[in-house]
Amino acid sequence: MSIFKRRNAIEAKTEDELRAMRKAGLVVADTLKLAREQAVAGVSTGDLDARAEEAIRSAGAIPSFLGYHGFKGSLCISVNDEVVHGVPGDRALRDGDLVSVDCGAIVQGWHGDAAVTFIVGGREHGRPEDLALMDDTESSLWDGIAALRVGGRLYDVGDAVETSIDQALLRRAAQGVVQEYGILEDYVGHGIGRQMHMDPQVPNYGVTSSGPTVPAGATLAIEPMVTLGTIETRTLEDDWTVVTTDGSRAAHWEHTVAVTTGGLWVLTAHDGGAAALAARGIACAPLLD
Repeated sequence: MSIFKRRNAIEAKTEDELRAMRKAGLVVADTLKLAREQAVAGVSTGDLDARAEEAIRSAGAIPSFLGYHGFKGSLCISVNDEVVHGVPGDRALRDGDLVSVDCGAIVQGWHGDAAVTFIVGGREHGRPEDLALMDDTESSLWDGIAALRVGGRLYDVGDAVETSIDQALLRRAAQGVVQEYGILEDYVGHGIGRQMHMDPQVPNYGVTSSGPTVPAGATLAIEPMVTLGTIETRTLEDDWTVVTTDGSRAAHWEHTVAVTTGGLWVLTAHDGGAAALAARGIACAPLLD
């Protein structure tokens, strides 16, 4: 979830605070896994949300989103042309729907925040262009995360995300596939910790500024949102659900990441990000209890 307008500054966390945030991150990871498993044809987004809230509370956590500025769900569930902040309700999912689920949880005052995109019914039900969008957006998330390092510049993340999407389009073109992507500019990543949304904003595209220097102990939510068409959006009458103006489908991936002197620790990934980071030559550095 991305709603804030703040100045740029990066708060560093201690190792004990990072361990506390990992607990919240694992609740989010478990809840997103549950949501993917239970998001089958015929299930309503409201039912899915209720199951997620029960799972979060059963884990001893509090849903971050529920009641946030009046939001009425524990998950944001965005379907097809809905990009982000989809409000759970009566809508029944169908095989082939492209669904993005965003989840936040609080454990002992610390937040975790992550999002996944998937096809209802599995990949075999997905349109080729939706599968490509989903995969390329996820890859851009990990490329953006891999750009983080102690002493690095924060806006290297956006450069890496945009470069990743550009390279994906080139690969598709080389395969004879004409694809169009748009990286949303109005919704960006953010700092996270004792609050869900903290300084700084983290663009998902290249900007002229290099941004602040990343300190050891920084915790950031990286979350590219990419469409199959326009970057122009509008908000529905519920005052939350953001849709593309041209009706093109969208994907949204997010992880909460800790930056340490030893490497990166993806707090909302079950493996801490080890597999995806290793594929990019980046060290995964989970802290021992």
